[in-house]
Amino acid sequence: MVKALVFLATGFEEIETVTIVDVLRRAGIDITVAGLTFNVIDGAHEIKMVPDKSIEDVKLENFDAVVVPGGSPGYKNLREDPRVIDIIKEAFKSEKIVAAICAAPAVLSDAGILNGKRCTIYPGMEDELEKGGGIPKPDIVVVDGNIITSKGPATALPFALRIAEKLAGKQIAESVREKTLANILKW
Repeated sequence: MVKALVFLATGFEEIETVTIVDVLRRAGIDITVAGLTFNVIDGAHEIKMVPDKSIEDVKLENFDAVVVPGGSPGYKNLREDPRVIDIIKEAFKSEKIVAAICAAPAVLSDAGILNGKRCTIYPGMEDELEKGGGIPKPDIVVVDGNIITSKGPATALPFALRIAEKLAGKQIAESVREKTLANILKW
């Protein structure tokens, strides 16, 4: 079974995090939500989530993808955690899918994996990509090799579907798109 790791830090963006977990589970992907701590974690808008595990209890070799939700101060908490940076670096080096949305592509930039890569980020934060050598694009979802980035809460559904397509295949992603009625939206 295909497996993905989703990080969870205080100040996470709720729309992004829940959409990613929900869509990928609908696609049959085994998701582990790993918190920077193994406690209830408060989102940016005071919605609480309980991680499946602490980041201390996960091993990258058990996953095919790493997903980094945004939110503020969630992305700041992730970028300041050396465990997160190390996992992202290793995932990229191991050619696993590395995906980030909203402000979280800044975490990928800090990890040094965006050099020469097309990517996107929350509008107005493009300098975060450029400082890591990333090439900012205006698209709502950008895929460059094993890196997938997206702009923010409203783009969480197409972002998650793109990850599902990479991990579970086009047919399964299309089925999830239709069952969630995402196929009637224009993006």
